[in-house]
Amino acid sequence: MNSEITINDFSQHLFWDVNLKSFDLEKHKEQMVFKVLEYGLLEDWNLLKKLYGKDEIKRISLNIRSLDAVTLSFLSTIFNVDKSEFRCYKHRQLVQNVWNS
Repeated sequence: MNSEITINDFSQHLFWDVNLKSFDLEKHKEQMVFKVLEYGLLEDWNLLKKLYGKDEIKRISLNIRSLDAVTLSFLSTIFNVDKSEFRCYKHRQLVQNVWNS
């Protein structure tokens, strides 16, 4: 983990629901990755790669329960992993959506 990067380097709109004084980038790693993947800007993605590295982001993103389709496609392409390997893809297949049937 790159200790030169702080939470203040990321877009502030990501942390509207977080107490920044108590947010630990190592302790809350999964939450941080999710927020950047779902709501972050390209600059946030680049900071995230510097902070954790692509292997750690891949490990975390494979286990995230919910990702939108665009983010899933992006990660699948970046990591060269089939979409079916992601937990969010498997979960989406299990849950039936009666409104869009």
